Amino acid sequence: MPLDQSAPRETVDLLIPGMSCAGCMIRIERCLSSAPGIAKARANLSAHTAHCVFDPSLTNPDALIEVLSKNGFAARLFDLNEGGKAPADSKGQDLLLRLGVAGFAAMNVMILSISVWSGAEASTRDLLHWISGLIALPAVAFAGKPFFQGALTALSAGRMNMDVPISLAVILAAGNSVLETARGGPDAYFDAAIMLIFFLLIGRYLEHRTRSHARSAAVELMGMAGRTTLRVLPDGKRLPIKVEELSPSMIVEVAPGERIPVDGRICLGSTEIDRALVTGESAPEWAALDSQVYAGMLNLTGSIHVEVIATGDETMLAEIAQMVDAAERGKGRLDRIADQVARIYAPLVHILAASAFLYWLPAQGGAHGALQIAVAVLIVTCPCALALAVPTVHTVASARLFKEGIFLKNGADLERLAQVDMVVFDKTGTLTEAESQLCSPPRRDDPAWPVAAALATASHHPLSRAIAREAKTMGIQPARVTDIIETPGFGVEGKLNGHHVRLGRHGWAGADEPSASGVALSMHGHVIRFQFTEALRQDAAETCAELSVRGLDLAILSGDRTDAVAKIAKATGISEARAAMLPGDKLAWLKARIAEGRRILMVGDGLNDSPALALAHCSMSPASASDVAKTAAGLVFTSDSLAVVARAHLIACRARRRMLECFGIAAAYNAVAIPLAVSGFVTPLIAAIAMSASSILVVVNALRLRGSR
Repeated sequence: MPLDQSAPRETVDLLIPGMSCAGCMIRIERCLSSAPGIAKARANLSAHTAHCVFDPSLTNPDALIEVLSKNGFAARLFDLNEGGKAPADSKGQDLLLRLGVAGFAAMNVMILSISVWSGAEASTRDLLHWISGLIALPAVAFAGKPFFQGALTALSAGRMNMDVPISLAVILAAGNSVLETARGGPDAYFDAAIMLIFFLLIGRYLEHRTRSHARSAAVELMGMAGRTTLRVLPDGKRLPIKVEELSPSMIVEVAPGERIPVDGRICLGSTEIDRALVTGESAPEWAALDSQVYAGMLNLTGSIHVEVIATGDETMLAEIAQMVDAAERGKGRLDRIADQVARIYAPLVHILAASAFLYWLPAQGGAHGALQIAVAVLIVTCPCALALAVPTVHTVASARLFKEGIFLKNGADLERLAQVDMVVFDKTGTLTEAESQLCSPPRRDDPAWPVAAALATASHHPLSRAIAREAKTMGIQPARVTDIIETPGFGVEGKLNGHHVRLGRHGWAGADEPSASGVALSMHGHVIRFQFTEALRQDAAETCAELSVRGLDLAILSGDRTDAVAKIAKATGISEARAAMLPGDKLAWLKARIAEGRRILMVGDGLNDSPALALAHCSMSPASASDVAKTAAGLVFTSDSLAVVARAHLIACRARRRMLECFGIAAAYNAVAIPLAVSGFVTPLIAAIAMSASSILVVVNALRLRGSR
């Protein structure tokens, strides 16, 4: 029964340590999606988490954990503040210990096997086989526990995963060896059993290590805000307090060298702040009274008092962490292809192994040889490389984008960004500096200032922000304007003592010159003009030139007057520029280009850009943009530099290339390994080495994205 789309929605993230392969991921998504009240469920193989959107009236997190438990997966609530470090570290240490035991046992068993291969016969050979068994069997039981446990959990829940064929292969090799030794046979495979575990553990440990290098940047982000701080009481005393217990309007002290734990404003002191988290720039910036600061920023030089504005999940740091985490959970077209292939692939593996056994049964003169071939087929066809291909690239790419000050909301946007063939820019606040400067403003005692300040404070438009900033600098108190409404593309209006007042476009505000530059304020039948100067972003021209060199077409869509747009278009070398465009005009223009087959990247920051940002194939918005624009955009960047647009596109193209390369590696491996295994040329030992090598190769190839320049 489909969920009511108007019903309330809540989200929860669950940590599932037992998720180890594509089969696990598919099973988790399937069982969660079939639970009542679930609107969406997405598993993240790299982070071992599942993100669920659900109707709280029909289910709850405890019920979802119970659903997973019944299907053989232990789960718990995932808290970004915990960082997930302890479980990951303990798992790595456990794997390393088992790897060491398997390696030590394998060396000793191989030494004994060399003696057998050298010509030992009869009782000597049997004695060497028994000693090999006494060494190998306990080592196999201990070192193989991760595989046996995973297989048992899956089978007890009535499902299959890739630990099942691996465990079956090890048990069959060890069991056959015991039987051969008991009947005094010439061949035993204790060396193959323990070496199989050894190489599989190498692959699993290296896979764990590479995943930990590429794991969620969201986990690392939440560690940037402190857990405790000093609250400054009204009497001046300092009291240690947990960050979770802080609330707006409280005052906290931040000493030099400490990270700011909350979003707030400086109410006492001055210092240099490392704002790299928000601006993307490593150079320190001076911050003094009333300066805005955010959780995670580093206080460099002086002690300051900060008035709390937002804490916990309301901070910009938490918002960024959520965007990064969402990017890793998101699935694009290549993700869905990989899931579908893995879903079909798993049953085909078992059919292929059974067919190989039946084919070789008469040719081998018994079950022993045919069984070894079937076991090799089971191991060599594990789709681990295929399952790791896309999630690992998404994780690495989102972390790389994060380092550039770019936050990806969904993995699908990464793929779409790589597909664009046209980039469309808004002008004001995007190609130009976000903060315009007033030139020849009205006198300080002009009665227009309090009204303009009140209207401008309610708007996100760059010109309004410039007026509000200038009014604050001049110490002007905003007038009591009521019923304020902002009309995207036109301006802001309200009522002052029952009279209508407007701040915005000249024509809309009632000015005689509707096409004049700047904005106009209409009040009491008079019109007061505010003129501005705007500067091109420092690297806008270079960014546009770089995008053009890559073969991307460029355009400007702006609501500003024609001469101002033409000036910016000439400076950036963009030939197609449209002026005086309302939000509906921008939307219509994009629809026409999309109908022609264009895949457009829209870059904008204003409320009037939101419809276009939502419609475009992919979209980017600066962190200084309106909340609506940031919500509509697929990527948000914190830097004042426009070069991040070109960098994001380059990283997306390289990420797509890495995904296709990983698919190619997995396909080439299967194309070579499967025929060899079915033909009887691959032993279980060689199959284990090949399977582990293919998985490691895919992950290492994805990690190349971290170091590319």
